[in-house]
Amino acid sequence: MATPEVPVLVVGAGPCGLMTAILLERLGIATQVIERRDGPQRAPAAHVVNARTFEVCRAAGVDMAAIAAAAKAPEDAGYAYWVTRLGGEVIGRLPFECQGDDQLAFTPTPLRNLSQSRFEPILIDALADAGGRAPQWSVQWESAEQDESGIVSRVRDLASGEERLVRSRYLIAADGAGSRVRKAQGIEMVGPDRLQSFVMVQFLAKLRGIPEVPPGVLFFVVDPIAGGGAFVIHDLDREAVFMHPFDPDAESESEYTPARCEAIVRAALASPDLPLEVAAISTWTMTAQVAERYREGHVFLVGDAAHRFPPTGGLGLNTGVQDAHNLAWKIAHVLRDEAPASLLDSYDRERRPIAQTNADQSLRNALKMVQVNVALGLTEPGEAAAEKMQAVLADPEQRAVAEAAVADQAEHFHMPGLQLGFGYAEGALVRDDEPIPPVAPRTFTPSGRPGSRLPHAWLAPEAERVSLLDRVPLDRFLLIAGPDADGWETSARSLVEAGEASAPLAVLRLSDAELHDLPTWLGFAGIERDGALLVRPDQHVAWRARSSSSDGARELAEALAVLVSGGSNDSPAD
Repeated sequence: MATPEVPVLVVGAGPCGLMTAILLERLGIATQVIERRDGPQRAPAAHVVNARTFEVCRAAGVDMAAIAAAAKAPEDAGYAYWVTRLGGEVIGRLPFECQGDDQLAFTPTPLRNLSQSRFEPILIDALADAGGRAPQWSVQWESAEQDESGIVSRVRDLASGEERLVRSRYLIAADGAGSRVRKAQGIEMVGPDRLQSFVMVQFLAKLRGIPEVPPGVLFFVVDPIAGGGAFVIHDLDREAVFMHPFDPDAESESEYTPARCEAIVRAALASPDLPLEVAAISTWTMTAQVAERYREGHVFLVGDAAHRFPPTGGLGLNTGVQDAHNLAWKIAHVLRDEAPASLLDSYDRERRPIAQTNADQSLRNALKMVQVNVALGLTEPGEAAAEKMQAVLADPEQRAVAEAAVADQAEHFHMPGLQLGFGYAEGALVRDDEPIPPVAPRTFTPSGRPGSRLPHAWLAPEAERVSLLDRVPLDRFLLIAGPDADGWETSARSLVEAGEASAPLAVLRLSDAELHDLPTWLGFAGIERDGALLVRPDQHVAWRARSSSSDGARELAEALAVLVSGGSNDSPAD
């Protein structure tokens, strides 16, 4: 039996698998993506794509005009509501994240709502544009055997039943929450495995123009007669999803026929005669789990294969895309013999703590939402609870308590600190003397602390909308030298010219004319005008020199050596 050779086999053609393949192809590493589905995602699925994920898209050469055209406009998706029923009484509302132009001070690409069914085709086009092979659909990963040189996977064509072998150096498991690859490696998930189960009913209907349905993306239905649940409005003109609680211990998925699901949706509408069509039905279980490890030999986990969060915060897809961004450049450096294999060990050390933080926050968000039901008197099902809720809403004092409970959910819908402010405490970086701040979901302050994402700034002229993040190359480290950092620029160039740099290195010298509001950026970066930042290919700061040095070439060479080995220093720099 023939054994095709490919450097990296990616199992799963969701956003995380596709982004891994796109980045690797841009880095000159050939990939093959296989997917057991017969094509891209048809149901809307995930819908929150945050600023950091869009920054990764920019770096990967994804068509950002296509992204902008496919995403929901902020005026259509700017709020989350608590309602008795969709189109019924509004109990409270909250802004849904920060989507306005004010965010352009912190990112070139503010958060948007972009349904996964629209996102995936854009990523498939980006993979083709990067020169990658098209995903192989209806192909299921079955098993694998590893040796020192790589891994041989057995895959099966689901249409023909034919099996074949694929040899690769590395295998990326991007095959979702029930990952066959992860299970085959004996990697356990840690954390609660069933918080609640839901039936997801995708339906087609026009909601725009209905006076009682204000523009918004999320509508939490609290009327106990309707059975509770939440609407996700993917397109006001044609498409929405209703999440309905489901108890797999007491009922089966087969009981949720199209007719029953249509009735469930109509029961949650204030106007049940709304023309609608059920398009798809599926079930899913909310969990809060992180894999005990992200690597087993030549196998790496990304996305839902590595972590599963409650959707309360929209962090799942985004954390997975950022996994891909972290891993791709490291694999490329190793395959190009530009770094030792030990660099790959930093993937787990960096990404797993981020996933745990995001899982914990998503779980807190989910549990905190119970406050609203308690304030509304929804402690029991049926008519009694409905009467209690109406009494609460009719009483100004009790209603104020319910409205305050809604307002208390604000952190759930505003978490820039997790979306842009996450950083690595250890891994392929050299720590300095700035302490690692505690996680503050609602607060984001750009920082040049090693491990943090490089602070964004617009380059002149601003009208061209080029970010400093855009200047970070995918395939090498970048030394960003301050306007008076002649020494750091000279040191870096001398290392490159002498062939003494441990990794590919580029140099960018900032100037007052080129960088908009340079003093503010230097303050965020934590360097003087004669200082420098060493930035990794994934746009995270790896090392910082606050000011000039009398022995810059040695210090820079030592820092590069630490970075490519994947290990951080154990004590702050002097």
